[in-house]
Amino acid sequence: MSTFRVSIIATDKVFYEGLVNILILPAMDGEAAVMAHHEDMVMAVVAGEMRFQTEDGNWTDVVVGTGFVQMINNRALVLVDTAERPEDIDIVRAREAKERAQEQLRQRQSLVEYYHTQASLARAMSRLKAASKHK
Repeated sequence: MSTFRVSIIATDKVFYEGLVNILILPAMDGEAAVMAHHEDMVMAVVAGEMRFQTEDGNWTDVVVGTGFVQMINNRALVLVDTAERPEDIDIVRAREAKERAQEQLRQRQSLVEYYHTQASLARAMSRLKAASKHK
């Protein structure tokens, strides 16, 4: 199977750099898969679960926040606001973040605050879902 280079960069760290066989990303209309020699493109990434298969055949699951992926010349660059392994998620903190976001949605907000709160809620729910699957 052909491989391609992937860089996954969050706002606070470089999460992964290396060769992969396939990269599966959470997209606005479901999941999107990227393989070697994919056409050049830029695509939005939504909060959710991303996974990739390294060249040795092992799968890695990653919970990501919003961002985008750019594929150019058989190299993928994934830029997201957060990236973490499901086993590293603090479930108590994620539940608290979900509850805070739900409470903020009940309050009167500006449109910008509303979208920010929606993003926080989506991120918290993705983290909880991934953490519960990987217990």
